[in-house]
Amino acid sequence: MGWTNCTQHCGQSCTVEAVIIDCHGHYTTTPPGVGAWRDAQVAAVERDPAHVGEKGALAVSDDEIRESLENAQLKFQRERGADLTIFSPRASWMAHHVGNEHTSLFWSQHQNDLIRRVCDLYPTNFAPVCQLPQSPGVPIDSSVAELERCVNEMGFIGCNVNPDPSGGHWNGPPLWDRYWWPLWEKMCELDVPAMIHVSASCNENFYTTGSHYLGADTTAYMQALSSGFMSDFPGLRWIIPHGGGAVPYHWGRFKGMAQDNGWDFDALGDHIFYDTCVYHQRGIDLLVDVVPTENILFGSEMVGAVRGIDPDTGNYYDDTKIYIDRSSLDEASKQQVLEHNIRRVYPRLAVGVEG
Repeated sequence: MGWTNCTQHCGQSCTVEAVIIDCHGHYTTTPPGVGAWRDAQVAAVERDPAHVGEKGALAVSDDEIRESLENAQLKFQRERGADLTIFSPRASWMAHHVGNEHTSLFWSQHQNDLIRRVCDLYPTNFAPVCQLPQSPGVPIDSSVAELERCVNEMGFIGCNVNPDPSGGHWNGPPLWDRYWWPLWEKMCELDVPAMIHVSASCNENFYTTGSHYLGADTTAYMQALSSGFMSDFPGLRWIIPHGGGAVPYHWGRFKGMAQDNGWDFDALGDHIFYDTCVYHQRGIDLLVDVVPTENILFGSEMVGAVRGIDPDTGNYYDDTKIYIDRSSLDEASKQQVLEHNIRRVYPRLAVGVEG
């Protein structure tokens, strides 16, 4: 951490400790009791697809939570120099295609309650983002209600939105459809952003953390670009993860299609942001060269889809701060990516030390 003058941000001549905020973290190392509860729920709904059940209790102690984090996310935070991670339930476990609306509701509530417990145990290390109880063919109302619960009652600062609750079949309404509008309206009212993040694929054509994730990132962007619907929601903010899928690499294609079709390419800059979950230096170099700096948010997704060490560099693939440090960005722009942009996109986030 370093110290920076914050006059340009708050209008005062105070000093604020510069922090490093990771905008993309999932609780992928949950204690065994979490998986056991979910396995029992899935087994029940497989026996009876109309099974409702009840929320019940999750048998996980605070000590188990601490143990699950100390040698994983917290260890990497300390080693890599990050200060705070925006933390949400494990994306691949959202699995909205499993069961019915009650299945998703109880599972989402447990997952969000667990994230709140993590943030209560480690308030300076994690900030909460929620999972929504989306289910194919079900109105979005329960997701709106869960977002309200998490933000208003538990202090969450954002949500994850699955653009394909079907799990890889893409047979639901696109993101511009009026089906989604109550959620977009509620996000604007609460002033919280969404990370547009799919979950597990049950379509064998799409590998979950490869083609499904990256294809979904690109698809979400394309739906926003081609529809222009975001102009109806001035305060709507999306984070498209994994560096935006194919968007930065094909920036010229999207800009050219927009020009040919009369779409407002530049207007999306007010709404769409891209994280840095790109796991090689050249990929980050392209991202920071193509995408405006104010639209880039530092993220690593650790501990996530790629957990190994790159034999060419000797560093973990997902240690993305190294790539930012070695990029062509000047120091002010780096801090913009590492902190200031994230504060702007997540205004409910309150971190930093004034002196």
